Amino acid sequence: MNWAEFFTMGGYGKFIWSAYGAAAFIIILNVVLPMRRHKKVLHMLRELLKMKERE
Repeated sequence: MNWAEFFTMGGYGKFIWSAYGAAAFIIILNVVLPMRRHKKVLHMLRELLKMKERE
């Protein structure tokens, strides 16, 4: 078996590799989006704290 045969996977390579790509994309989103939301919430809380300190 050579690399070309491995990547074509008997003619089903485009379906298999696109499924792997979609799964990787979703996993990355499941890591990145909560991190971004966490930063946004922290920023909002800091701003709220600043507003409360001014009062």
